[in-house]
Amino acid sequence: MNKAKRRIIRNVCIDLVLLGVALVVFALFHHVLPRQQQSVGIVIPNPYKTTAPAGNESSLALPEGTELLAAGGMSDAGSYGLSAARNTRNSRGGRNDAASGTSSKGGSALSSGEETAAETDDTPISEKFADQYTDTVVVTDTSYTSPDIAISVTEETTANGRITYYLADIYVRDITCFQSALARGTYGSGYRDSISDMAMLNNALLAVNGDYYGNTNEGVVIRNGVIYRANRTNCDVCVLYYDGSMRVMPGSAFDMQEAISDGAWQAWTFGPALLDGDGNVISSFASTNRIISANPRTAIGYYEPGHYCMVVVDGRGESAGISLPDLSQLFYDLGCTAAYNLDGGNSSIMVWQDAVINSPSGGGRESSDALLIAEVNRYE
Repeated sequence: MNKAKRRIIRNVCIDLVLLGVALVVFALFHHVLPRQQQSVGIVIPNPYKTTAPAGNESSLALPEGTELLAAGGMSDAGSYGLSAARNTRNSRGGRNDAASGTSSKGGSALSSGEETAAETDDTPISEKFADQYTDTVVVTDTSYTSPDIAISVTEETTANGRITYYLADIYVRDITCFQSALARGTYGSGYRDSISDMAMLNNALLAVNGDYYGNTNEGVVIRNGVIYRANRTNCDVCVLYYDGSMRVMPGSAFDMQEAISDGAWQAWTFGPALLDGDGNVISSFASTNRIISANPRTAIGYYEPGHYCMVVVDGRGESAGISLPDLSQLFYDLGCTAAYNLDGGNSSIMVWQDAVINSPSGGGRESSDALLIAEVNRYE
C-alpha cells in the first residue's frame, strides 16, 4: 500500500473518530447532562383568588417573540374528559355493566368529535365532600385526613391474582394541594431525581412519577400554574384546572390561550387517554404492540372536581403488569370519568408517607418530575 492510500485511510479514520466524539458530546449535551431550558415563564393566575400571586403582576405579559399554542392539525379533533361532571357511579367500582411503558407516540386513542357536554356542578371543591375531612390531622398506615386532604392507599390484586397495583383515593379541598415537582427544582433536560427525594423535599404525603417531560422537547408543560413549554404534540394532553376539573384531549386540540382563560393548574404530555369522552372503555390504541402490551404503569384518574385517584401497577416480576386496554377497564371499573396514562416501565413508583410502597421494575429509576399531594396549610 503506497503512502497516498495510507494517508487517505488515516484521514478517514481520524474523521470517523472525530465524528463519533462529536455525536457523543451532542448526545450528552442534549439527553444526559443537565441543561436548563428556556421557559415560556407565564404564570396563570387562579381565577378563584381575589388577589394575584406574589410577583405575578405581569403574569400574562408574553416574553418577546412568544406565541401561544393554538389548537390545530386535525380539523375534527375534539376535547375529551368530563370537565365538571357530577359522578353518578360508585367511586370504588360500583359499575357492574362494564365491557369486557412508556409513551404512546402514535396519536390519540380518543374518538374524534365535538367536545363532550358534561353535567355541570358549580359547587366549589372547597365545599364538596365535607364528610371526607377531619378537623385535625389523623394518620394511619393506610390513610391520612386533615381539614384539606383525605387520602386512602390500598394494595389491590386483579381477580386472577396476576396483577398487583396500588390505589390512592384522593380528595382535596384546595386544588393547590395537588402539586407537581421538578427534579432539583429546575426546569430543563437531564435533570433527574428519585421520586422519594422529590416527595421529601416538597413535604409530600403521596407522590408518583410524572410524564418525564425532560426526555423530550415535545408537548405542553404546565406545573403549579406556570407555563414552561407549549410545543405541538401528537400525544394526548391532560389538563387539571384551578376549579378542580380535569380534561384529556388530543394534542392537536390543545389551545394555550384557552388553557389560560380556563385557569390551568397542571398540564402533562404523555398519554394516552384511558377513557373516551363519555367515560367509557377504550379498547384500541394508536401505538405499537410493545407499548400496548402488559407493562408497569402509572396513571391518574378523575371522578369529579376535588376527587381523584392515582394508580401504580407493578410489572416484569411477580406482578405481570397491565395492558392499556386492561388499564382502561380498571379505571372504568373504579368509576372514573376520565383517566390518563403517565410514564411507566421502570419509572412507575408510588411513595406513601416517605416510603416506596410498590416494587418498581429494575429497582426503579429517577425521573424529571413527580405528582404530589401535599398540605398547603400548617396543621398541628
